[in-house]
Amino acid sequence: MASKEFIVDLDSIDFDKPVADIHQIRKHNPQRFEMEQLTAIVYEDPENVACVGYKDVSHDEFWVRGHMPGMPLMPGVVMLEAVAQVCCYCAHKYKLLGDSMIGFGGLDEVRFREPVVPGDRLIVMCKLLKLRKPYLLVCHFQGVVGRKLVVEGQLKGIPIPVQALQQ
Repeated sequence: MASKEFIVDLDSIDFDKPVADIHQIRKHNPQRFEMEQLTAIVYEDPENVACVGYKDVSHDEFWVRGHMPGMPLMPGVVMLEAVAQVCCYCAHKYKLLGDSMIGFGGLDEVRFREPVVPGDRLIVMCKLLKLRKPYLLVCHFQGVVGRKLVVEGQLKGIPIPVQALQQ
């Protein structure tokens, strides 16, 4: 069942005054080039550990040509990557799992409700539900285009053993 309320009242946000642009996002998130799925962060609530960002979906996205020819639809996994990046930004900014790099630990109750296409602004919001420092965080998330809920669910974030992976 779709959520009846958004995590954050979108009417309370000034989308023309981001709190973090792409350069500030890069201070907290490691993704670059085609994998950067955020345009800006427009809302932070450190008290309730909530964050809102958006991705302006362009006609030049890496997936447009092939997903699907003549009918470009933003892949669900790319929407979830945008979700993960908003959650990651929030987690790194507030050091929720210490200084660890954060990766996907799982997804629960994910529902895709509407398509996202080039020209849309995908607004992504997250709110911390559970924190087991330094092992796990769980966030409720929603993706919205206009005022339509397009994706929602829960994301689990876990620390990535960066030193073990670098060789």
